Formats: sequence, structure tokens, C-alpha cells
Amino acid sequence: MGRLFGTDGVRGVANADLTAELALGLSVAAAHVLAEAGTFEGHRPTAVVGRDPRASGEFLEAAVVAGLASAGVDVLRVGVLPTPAVAYLTGALGADLGVMLSASHNAMPDNGIKFLARGGHKLADELENRIESVYEQHRSGEPWNRPTGVGVGRVRDYDEGFDKYIAHLVAVLPNRLDGLRIVLDEAHGAAARVSPEAFARAGAEVVTIGAEPDGLNINDGCGSTHLGLLKAAVVAHGADFGIAHDGDADRCLAVDGAGEEVDGDQIMAVLALALRDAGALRGNTVVGTVMSNLGFKLAMEREGVQVVQTAVGDRYVLESMKEHGYALGGEQSGHVIVLDHATTGDGTLTGLLLAARVAATGRSLAELAAVMERLPQVLINVPDVDRSRVHTSGELAAAVADAERELGTSGRVLLRPSGTEPLVRVMVEAADSEQARSVAERLADVVKSALG
Repeated sequence: MGRLFGTDGVRGVANADLTAELALGLSVAAAHVLAEAGTFEGHRPTAVVGRDPRASGEFLEAAVVAGLASAGVDVLRVGVLPTPAVAYLTGALGADLGVMLSASHNAMPDNGIKFLARGGHKLADELENRIESVYEQHRSGEPWNRPTGVGVGRVRDYDEGFDKYIAHLVAVLPNRLDGLRIVLDEAHGAAARVSPEAFARAGAEVVTIGAEPDGLNINDGCGSTHLGLLKAAVVAHGADFGIAHDGDADRCLAVDGAGEEVDGDQIMAVLALALRDAGALRGNTVVGTVMSNLGFKLAMEREGVQVVQTAVGDRYVLESMKEHGYALGGEQSGHVIVLDHATTGDGTLTGLLLAARVAATGRSLAELAAVMERLPQVLINVPDVDRSRVHTSGELAAAVADAERELGTSGRVLLRPSGTEPLVRVMVEAADSEQARSVAERLADVVKSALG
């Protein structure tokens, strides 16, 4: 059996890879591991459990709640809310554990489980490894230590989470959004109610699309992975700009008033300068990943802001931020972490802060985003290959070396196995888009032949 935990929790096809039995077992294992680690410190533990609107989230939520309660954990069930809302509530309510059921931007048949530690932070790798080990021990026949009588956990719905989270979002804004017309694409996901309400309370005129989740339509042709509808809606409504979230709303991408995409790197560039001007960009540094566009790094250097790069995955961005005390970090995909106000990527918060910068400066989003020029970047996903051999194949290493010699100092190559899907990502940047495409396609062919 391969490792269950990826870069963002446990994820797979619901009821096939991710079953009710697995959800229940992992939840019990998490309770035992955190108890052994001293997380509960002798008191009766509490967990916050939320989900996105996927149909499978209904039975998986029931399994997680049952597992936690059977292990002696009291459960506050917050219902359908974004991942960052569950993270915030885990911290704000003083809970010992948070659990979010979501497969983020993945298609509806998938689902996932994310465990959050006290304070709303993602679990450390060693705790995830321990949870997986304890779960496997139980599957092999080792019995659980089960509480009985008054020792079992109690379950109740916590309906105040919606308003508590929105109040938090609006309170951290440096200024109101009056006068802005903004289109919000909610991906028929977890922020379908939260995000429009937060923007409206902050003063914006809101137009919504993709805000009618039915359990089956999450991320279906809309949201941050499908910007076409948002681009058309922004132009049709004469909006100042548009914001797109993914299924669990930990991402934010944008579209300017002309319908042009503003990606996560550009959003970070805008927010970095906003924080710098406010004296809140600690260390005068922003944290990105190896996937950040070279144009982002060049723009920040020009503005006197240092860029630190990590491995791909918002958990690694967050680790660097926490270790060094940095205030801002994120990914090109739209995971943006503003550590003073959130413990994870928060798409609604990111969109609100972006809107606040537009309102405060009186400049359009297109003008603000023009601080950086995106170099042509081609990304090809190569499925059905042995992703574990990306860094050990001699044939592939030779092909990468040839490509790097061809690109010289004006481009770069990055190959990496996906942490959430069974594929290898081939990324090439170059000064010329045709060259980037040609090199990427050539490398993708080598990946297929060498790792197939």
C-alpha cells in the first residue's frame, strides 16, 4: 500500500480510494496519535469538522464524526464552509483538532481529508506518518483502546461558524470596497454563501456565478480552474474585475476589467507591495515556490523585495513563513497565505485584500498587476507514468540537461511528480513562447518513454 498522505491530506475517488471505512479509521488513528503526542494535555478534546458541498462529503463527514466521537473527541460540526474557515474556527474556538473534507479543485467524484492541528495549522509530516502507521496497525488486527460510557465524544452542530468567519474577514480589511463592482465565481463550492456575503458586507457591489452547489456540480466548468465564464461575466457586467475560487476556496485567481487573467504570482506581487507600503511585509520578503514565474522574481527584485522559494505545496510555503516570520507567501495556482490573518491559503481573504488595494489606490487591477511581466511558461501534465522515478532516470536527466543548455540564462526547466494526482508535471519557461512549447513537448515525450 502506498503512502496515504500526499501534499494536501488524503485524497482519492470517494467510495473507491477514499471509503467510509478509511475515513473512520484515519479519524480514530488521528485522535490516538494526537493524544499520545500530548496534544490533548489531559483534557477532553474537541474537533471542528467541515466539508465542501460534494455529495460524497455527506457520508464521509458521518464517518469522520463517528470515528472521532468513538475515540472520545467532542465534535463541532460546522457544515459546508471553506477550508480556511475550518482552519480559522479551529483556532478561534480553541479546538484541539480540525478536519476538512474536500478535494479542493479536483472533479466531483474525488474527495479528501485534511487534518488540522490546534490553532488551525496543517499537521507536521511526522504526525501524518504516525497516523498512517497507527491506522495500518489497526488494519492488521491491533485493537483500539475505546472509551465507554461518559468517555465517548459528543456531537453538536455549530451554526455560528458562518457569521464568525465572515466577521473575521471583514475586520482585517484595511479599507472598505465601496464603489467596486466585482464578479465572484464560487465554483459551486464551499464559499458559495461565504464569499458573496463577505464582499457585500465590505461594501462591494457583487455579481455571483457558480454559486448554486447541488453536490454534483462542484468545479464543473467554473471556478479557478475554468476561468472562461468569469472572463465573459466581468466584461458583460462592466465589472471592475472578477475573483475565482476553487471547490474549498483556499485559492484565488482574478480577471481584470478587460477579461484578462491575473494569476497567483501577480496577485502576490500586488499584495507584497501593499504590505510593504503599510510596513507589514516582515523581512521585506515574500515566499514563493519553484513554480513561481521568473517574471515574479524579477519584478520583486526591481521593487527591492526578496523572494524565497520552496518546494511546490502551500504547506512548504507555510513552513518557511513560520520558521522565518514572513508575512506573505503563496503559489502561482492562487494559494496565497497572509500569515497575520490566516493559517492556510484563504481565497476569500486574498480576494478581499486584492480588492482593498484596488479601492485604496484608485488604480485598476490591470495597472496594479502590470508590476510584473509573466515570462512564457508552458506546463504539460504527463499521466500514466512512474512518477517515483522522475529524479532517478538517467535518460530523463540527460534530456533535461540538453534543454537547460538550449535555454541558457533566459529560461528554466522543472520536472516534478504531482503530490495529489498520478502524473508528472513538465514546466518550461523561456523568453519565447514557441521555444517554451517546443522544449516542453520534447521533454514530455521523454517522460512518457522513460517512465511509462
